[in-house]
Amino acid sequence: MRVYLYWSLLALTCGYALVYGRRDERVTALVCIIASVMMPFVLAPFASRYVGVETGAVIVDTGVLAIFVMVALRSDRFWPLWISGLQLTTMMSHVLKTIRFDLLPWAYGAAEHFWSYPILVIIAVATWRGQRRSMAQRSTAKTA
Repeated sequence: MRVYLYWSLLALTCGYALVYGRRDERVTALVCIIASVMMPFVLAPFASRYVGVETGAVIVDTGVLAIFVMVALRSDRFWPLWISGLQLTTMMSHVLKTIRFDLLPWAYGAAEHFWSYPILVIIAVATWRGQRRSMAQRSTAKTA
């Protein structure tokens, strides 16, 4: 059930951002899609998943963090800082597993995936607010 919820939220949010978003929303949506598609291929087989540090996930998550930070540094909006911070929190799950190898696999897996949901919600809200801002600017330009 959780998998269907995530993929549905990903499709709706990223589809909305790709169609109606500005450059920042579109870039972050594409990054989320690419990372989500890549993740099953870089994780260990299901029976041993999250038993040790997931090196493939670390690589994907590091790339996502780097792109989110680049977007945040170039953006004139505040929301990219939020998703960068949430992605940094995701990265901390890998650090914690490295420090505490006895961390339960389900706790590591949950910590690694949890922040994906708020990131998608933030992208959806940012797209919606950007769309509203754009419509308001157009209506102001028409009346001026």
